[in-house]
Amino acid sequence: MFVVLVNVHVKAECVEEFKIASLDNARNSILESGVARFDIYQQVDDPTQFSLIEIYRTEDAPNKHRETAHYSRWSSLVSGMMAEPRTKVNFNILFPPISEI
Repeated sequence: MFVVLVNVHVKAECVEEFKIASLDNARNSILESGVARFDIYQQVDDPTQFSLIEIYRTEDAPNKHRETAHYSRWSSLVSGMMAEPRTKVNFNILFPPISEI
């Protein structure tokens, strides 16, 4: 299992549009065979801050995800909504055991 944590700072006037586009991407992403989870979090004290936690079954699954139509659609829709470039960090899962995910 392989985790990608994406942090996005969205322009205040684009928050609702970003949520709509991101929910569409997430709903389609969880249908991919290589995706175990695809979570979206909005920060409580700063609603312009979002975290996407993407859990993939293999290390090559993120690359396959980025080749999908729904990712391309999301990427083009939200690129102008970001207040600054998004950041991404990759993780390996230590706990819970993979069999529990």
